[in-house]
Amino acid sequence: MTAVTNLSGVIPDGFPGQRMLVVPRPRVREALAHPGTAHLVVTDCGYFPQAHSHGRVRQSPIPQAVVILCVKGKGWCVTAAGRFAVTAGQVIILPPHQAHSYGADSDDPWTLWWLHLDGSDLEGFLSFAGMTISAPVRTLSDMYATVSLVAEVIQWMERDTTDSSLLSAAGAAWHLMALLASDRASAGGTSNSIERAIDYLRSHVTQRISVTDLAAMAGLSNSHFAALFKGHTGLAVLNYQTQLRMASARELLDTTTQPVEMIAHSVGYEDSFYFARQFKKIHGLTPSVYRKHDRG
Repeated sequence: MTAVTNLSGVIPDGFPGQRMLVVPRPRVREALAHPGTAHLVVTDCGYFPQAHSHGRVRQSPIPQAVVILCVKGKGWCVTAAGRFAVTAGQVIILPPHQAHSYGADSDDPWTLWWLHLDGSDLEGFLSFAGMTISAPVRTLSDMYATVSLVAEVIQWMERDTTDSSLLSAAGAAWHLMALLASDRASAGGTSNSIERAIDYLRSHVTQRISVTDLAAMAGLSNSHFAALFKGHTGLAVLNYQTQLRMASARELLDTTTQPVEMIAHSVGYEDSFYFARQFKKIHGLTPSVYRKHDRG
């Protein structure tokens, strides 16, 4: 049996640009005691970009399962079964009540999405799905889908910790775990990677997503991904994102009476003047003029 690594100089959180939600433990206990939420509760979740010196050592096991999606860089984990390397496009699933440790690679630290899970049905599900300390690392066939589900969990958790939000977060988490249980990574065509990237961009219109982020999720270099994306769509990634945002803005202008400033914010622009310039580049009219223009 391999001992869980002792680490020094590692930090559990506090990374620039991170998102992290921790449900107060009294609220977790309430949720675990409630028939409607007892089956699965997301107790913690977050996103750590380029997490230099990130790591955790848990000699004393915790009651939650830990799920970590590595979208960029490298890391590792240690269980009683040994040490396992982790690279971009892989997920770590650590069962509850088991000592473990994990951390970022010192030269190429990982970017990760993560969550902790508890619930009456969890251990049985993990055992059935073969998610054990002997095989804690899996390679993903669709990073976009898994990241989208963790992002959905975080969005619900950022809202509040009411029963409805915890139920919604648990629903997305169950979907994630079912996807991980049934996932069988394959070589897949690059066109499928681009289509999944397009779907991801469409479902995250308000977020500024870089080529680096998309390439990491596809398991490709930045230059290769950018070339494939442009060959597939005829547009660079940034231009494609702008087209999506402007299409959403146009729909809001056509179907609502929201002020232009509010619409700009709704499609991901903090600066309404910059939004107006981008809109005019594509539509030939400013948003205000477009709204008044007779398009019948």
